[in-house]
Amino acid sequence: MEIRNLGASGLKISAISYGNWLTHGSQVEEEAALACVRQALDEGITTFDTADVYANTAAETVLGKALKGERREGLEIFTKVYWPTGPGKHNDHGLSRKHILEAIDGSLTRLGTDHVDLYQAHRYDHETPLEETMEAFADVVRSGKALYIGVSEWRAEEIRAAHVLARELKIPLVSNQPQYNMLWRVIEAEVVPTSEELGLGQVVWSPIAQGVLTGKYKPGEQPPEGSRATDAKGGSDMISRWMKDDVLERVQRLQPIAEEAGLSLAQLAVAWVLQNPNVSSAIIGASRPEQVTENVKAAGVKLDEATMTAIDGVVGDVAERDPAKTQSPSRRDFG
Repeated sequence: MEIRNLGASGLKISAISYGNWLTHGSQVEEEAALACVRQALDEGITTFDTADVYANTAAETVLGKALKGERREGLEIFTKVYWPTGPGKHNDHGLSRKHILEAIDGSLTRLGTDHVDLYQAHRYDHETPLEETMEAFADVVRSGKALYIGVSEWRAEEIRAAHVLARELKIPLVSNQPQYNMLWRVIEAEVVPTSEELGLGQVVWSPIAQGVLTGKYKPGEQPPEGSRATDAKGGSDMISRWMKDDVLERVQRLQPIAEEAGLSLAQLAVAWVLQNPNVSSAIIGASRPEQVTENVKAAGVKLDEATMTAIDGVVGDVAERDPAKTQSPSRRDFG
């Protein structure tokens, strides 16, 4: 497994990290989830990403069980705070001091650890002063409950404002967790240059575009039964943006490029993400252990310039590049 620094920090993480957004506690039975985590560990993955909102806290509990007994110093455990959890009452979400300080304790209990390596703001909170949020994160760090702080899906200007406060408070803001893949490149124009300047690394999710970049969805055909595109609980609303014949046709045209590189389409997609020097890790998920084994083969792969150019030529204008697509909701959107 390739090991990389998380941004400009001294924290080293696996280039492939394991995430349980759509699986643990919801789509996948606990026994299967435990088997996937065991396989990730066997493949050399040391970095595990979750969030309190995943399966309404159940995903953290499953991950905690899966990692129980492992040497804590050999793991990097990430979680997040922002989205509604529990009954979803007015203080059960957002980045207020109250919610952050209560949420970290809940996450640590479920994960079975006394600290997380990275605690991330899962979106930007437009209804809480940024100063309040960053001061609360500073208290989390100083209490030893988190070692580093990160954000997820923040815009460049939001990251810059948080960085100023982090420096004043002397806490390590080291990462951003955005969606990023061949078809979704909205971070490239503004977020990546800003992050490079400020020393943040990207820990990216959905490197295979919810499975679209595996090539299993064919233009002009119905999605395979039981696939993510047919499962309302599995992100079918998100995958729908790519379930168009012009996009799916481009993906099929990537197959010869993958074969030339000696990779599957999924491996090519993960390897492509990891070519970006600002990307510290790519998060993969799995419902079966063999999917973990397949995807980790992308770690350490170096795609040459001709391959990268060929990919750009195929994908072309179906890739989304508008920086404005990075956006956080109003908390009023969830009551």
